[in-house]
Amino acid sequence: RDHFEGSGNLCRCFELITFSTIVALALFCALYVGAKTVISVDDVQSIRVDLDLSHVARRVDERFLSVAIDASLIAEERFMNLLNSPKLRTLAKALVPAFLRFGGTKQDFMTFNPRGRYFQARDNSNSAVLGNLCHKRLELPPLLENRLKQEWVLQSKTLLQEELEGKYKRSKFSATEKAGSPLFFNLNLRTGVWTCKKPNSYEKKAGIRVDGYQLGQDFVHLHQILQQSAVYHSTGLYGPDVSQPRDHRKDLLTGFLETGAKAITACTWHHYYVNGRDTSLEDFLDPEVLDTLATKNNEVLEIVESVSPRKKVWLGETSSAYGGGAVGLSDTFVAGFMWLDKLGLAAKLGLDVVIRQVLIGSGTYHLVDDNLDPLPDYWLSLLYKRLVGPEVLQAEVNMNSRPKKPIRVYLHCTNRKSTHYRPGAVTLFALNLNKNEVTIILPDHMANSTIEAFVLQSAEAGERSLYSRSVKLNGQVLRMVDDRTLPPLKGCELPPGEHIKLPGFSFAFYVLIEAQALVCK
Repeated sequence: RDHFEGSGNLCRCFELITFSTIVALALFCALYVGAKTVISVDDVQSIRVDLDLSHVARRVDERFLSVAIDASLIAEERFMNLLNSPKLRTLAKALVPAFLRFGGTKQDFMTFNPRGRYFQARDNSNSAVLGNLCHKRLELPPLLENRLKQEWVLQSKTLLQEELEGKYKRSKFSATEKAGSPLFFNLNLRTGVWTCKKPNSYEKKAGIRVDGYQLGQDFVHLHQILQQSAVYHSTGLYGPDVSQPRDHRKDLLTGFLETGAKAITACTWHHYYVNGRDTSLEDFLDPEVLDTLATKNNEVLEIVESVSPRKKVWLGETSSAYGGGAVGLSDTFVAGFMWLDKLGLAAKLGLDVVIRQVLIGSGTYHLVDDNLDPLPDYWLSLLYKRLVGPEVLQAEVNMNSRPKKPIRVYLHCTNRKSTHYRPGAVTLFALNLNKNEVTIILPDHMANSTIEAFVLQSAEAGERSLYSRSVKLNGQVLRMVDDRTLPPLKGCELPPGEHIKLPGFSFAFYVLIEAQALVCK
């Protein structure tokens, strides 16, 4: 039996029959070890999948897959240019409907000015000037502008430290005095979303320990303020954006819900699988790592259900690895296994919205790179948006004897709003965490259904394939046609009665066009 595993710096070879076989396998293993490519011992040739089309197990928000922009970008001069880019607008528009979350650590140290652009100047000359300044970029003399830029970082640190110590000194250089206008960050909340960012991290970031009970009361007070506003009275309020539940975070979440649940539209928490500084390729393909989402989510749902039954729960921020992502992994093809599995499992577990950190900027877990070119997870997200509807159905793999399930499947009604498929169609999406192709056998009553396949594979072959920053759809590399045009995402129709064949280290969407699921009509 020629049976071996190459993983990291370890390669085992068992029951080798001849010396030549030993040499050949040793060379083969060395190639995979050097490339840090996973060779799984859990390879399977075929699986049977049970599909239940009789009822909708859950229904998620139509904006289930949403995205974030990190607040750190606002400190960069290129921020406004990015938002005005036709290319970025094209990419973002293709992901609607969705929430756009503006957040991140820097959000905790920004001040929102509720007047901002909505300030209406009175009919006098001074107010008219101020009114215009709210709508136009304030042009400063070059010398003053350069000096402000040089000293802003130091001044902001000084102000923060003085605020924490409760004492203030007069800054040697006042930007507000020199500019002649208030200095503020205007967060335009016309999208109708307010969030609070990781209160459990305040102690680490700012030396402040936040009590959940008090935070809940603060949310109630904020909600009352919003109700009195002509602009923000219908704004949704979401929180507390706590990290994964453990230690005092559970107490913070419980205390927050006890006092603040009535003020929020949904309860939010954050999830990352691994630490970006010490993770590996193996983690991104490990079923046990993927299953940690279920464990953590169940803990959150248990707390929410006990304090505020039926309150909706969101993943207010999530990606593969915390700490800005894993360099060389979080923005490559292999990250798609974590992302697609999270989308499938989160919907199945009852989460209403999942907000991906980030659309652009901040770390290595972005969907769009610094050149505004879409990365593999962007194309995956776009296909999900087009093919997957909000109705969650049941799909199970018959592999009861295996502790790890290298083939993972999820089932939804096909998205009726953005596709041309007939009512009753369903979308099965599957992940193959192994190197070998697997045959997926559907139930007999579905065996002859017309199936349209959308198979995503790395754009590169060989040992480095999983590290690729490009992706192929049914064999064609996906690229934008131009800054305003996305390529057509065409499926491949399978011959009637042919079993689904999912290539190794790939994931795919399969639209069962003739499923005739009554719950999807």
